[in-house]
Amino acid sequence: MDVLKEKALRYHQLDGKPGKVSVVPTKPCTTSEELSLAYTPGVAKPVLEIEKDPENAYRYTSKGNLVAVISNGTAILGLGDRGALASKPVMEGKGVLFKRFADIDVFDIELDEKDPKKIIEMVKAMEPTFGGVNLEDIKGPECFEIEQELIRQCNIPIFHDDQHGTAIISTAGLMNACEIVKKRLDEIHVVVNGAGAAGISCAKMFIAAGVKKENITMLDSKGVIYKGREEAISKEKMEFAKETELRTLSDAMVNADVFMGLSVADCVTPDMLRSMAKDPIVFAMSNPNPEISYDLAVATRSDVIMATGRSDYPNQINNVLGFPFIFRGALDVRATTITEGMKMAAARALAALAKEDVPPVVAKAYGGRNFSFGRDYIVPKPFDPRVITFEAVAVAKAACEEGVAASVITDWDAYEKQLADRMAPYWVD
Repeated sequence: MDVLKEKALRYHQLDGKPGKVSVVPTKPCTTSEELSLAYTPGVAKPVLEIEKDPENAYRYTSKGNLVAVISNGTAILGLGDRGALASKPVMEGKGVLFKRFADIDVFDIELDEKDPKKIIEMVKAMEPTFGGVNLEDIKGPECFEIEQELIRQCNIPIFHDDQHGTAIISTAGLMNACEIVKKRLDEIHVVVNGAGAAGISCAKMFIAAGVKKENITMLDSKGVIYKGREEAISKEKMEFAKETELRTLSDAMVNADVFMGLSVADCVTPDMLRSMAKDPIVFAMSNPNPEISYDLAVATRSDVIMATGRSDYPNQINNVLGFPFIFRGALDVRATTITEGMKMAAARALAALAKEDVPPVVAKAYGGRNFSFGRDYIVPKPFDPRVITFEAVAVAKAACEEGVAASVITDWDAYEKQLADRMAPYWVD
């Protein structure tokens, strides 16, 4: 019997209410007067106010706290192209996480369309409804075109989480792991195995954090991406093509300081791990089975710092540490875009929080386990209630400093308290 399957399917249809999300009104509608205010004739008044000044949409509607989670189901978390309809449980799940961790409302939208230009047209046409758009599970290279063109056309934050979420959390973990083993970012050699949306985004963010581009070796399913390779290489991959004699993953791993895996299960062997430099940092992100299992990695190298995408091992690189809080900060200052500076601010905030003493509420959420900064704790846990005050504040500040905030915050202490108060009901025992 597949116990997980039974539990998951039961969870998704519990109490005769299929799915995980619903729409709940925020205003009363129990009397004839309230009905006349909620709909006709009262609703005409905010309509006219918004027509006079579009900014009033943020005053009289839910736009400012509403995010669209949009997918076409072509790259569903480790399952590949299963179609738009099959992606709906995942998109509903993103809605749950947005609400639970940042009190952001979500409409999940599954588009039965693979043409990037048509997807761009569809999402652009929905811009009036939303304060931001989270693109999800759209395969590469189309995802690059879709995100970049929507960023260019839209005046609200557009964020492809598959690209940037893993990159932001991994960068936080990389900065802390390097600090622990006393290695400088500008001196380490990094192997990135997997040249899809997430792999390319991770490499770019590592460079922004201080890793030298020439010290990154990227591989796809055909091996090392090098200049002169005969196979066709996309422009995104070509950016990381280098002059090198390395051809295979085994070649690339020799004396590498960091392995960033966004590829397939069990592609890293113990011999490859042994060939890495002292105190190797291994981020094996293939799900559900990593590029090398945690148990095998720590049995092979006692000095390894190991991270995976799994919750049952230390150092989980979990995107839920990113997107809810990034959007919270962006929405609260009405950012018109999510900049590279905002992403790096999020990564640095997470890295800083991991060094703080961990409160008892976190241990309780993880079965009584205690955590402290070190080899087995390089990024915070999602159930740390301080993540929102660290990360959302950092993102909002960066937006204000970079001039992309339409509503600038001046009292940051008050904003931090507002966030803590807003999320307090979610942390009641």
